[in-house]
Amino acid sequence: MELWDVYDSNRLKTGKLHERGIPMSQGDYHIVVHVWVKNADGKFLITKRSPNKEYALHWECTGGSALAGDSSLDAALREVQEETGLRLDRHKGKTVYTFKNDAGYMFHDVWLFAHDFSLAEIVLQEGETCDAMMATESEIRALIAQGAFVPVEEYIETVFGGTSE
Repeated sequence: MELWDVYDSNRLKTGKLHERGIPMSQGDYHIVVHVWVKNADGKFLITKRSPNKEYALHWECTGGSALAGDSSLDAALREVQEETGLRLDRHKGKTVYTFKNDAGYMFHDVWLFAHDFSLAEIVLQEGETCDAMMATESEIRALIAQGAFVPVEEYIETVFGGTSE
């Protein structure tokens, strides 16, 4: 069972917990993180979603929901480690964009981390991801244009314009 902290529309904790899979009540929100990892060559780590997931076989950055007790940063670090095996330095990342999705009852935090690694170090999480690659900004733009990337239009320009140090 996965539990989330519940926030109000002003992103203040309510003291309530919510169980994943149960529809959220109107006015309740939880935190979701999108984590972009950029290496010194300016390439981004992207992963392909498993066939059993929504947006099956689409490319994405690492992400997921903050668990009860997690800060946004804690969730970002945990999701990257779970889905790729990478351990990021918490001091080499920053939030580059935040938005609220009223329809989905979520606050989205978009993180950008500087981290050098080899693609050979990536350990995919079964049931979550089925492939990984290092992609340039233009390669990601092409995947978005082809409809092969999860929706990121809300914030992608901020990621591409952001710095991670």
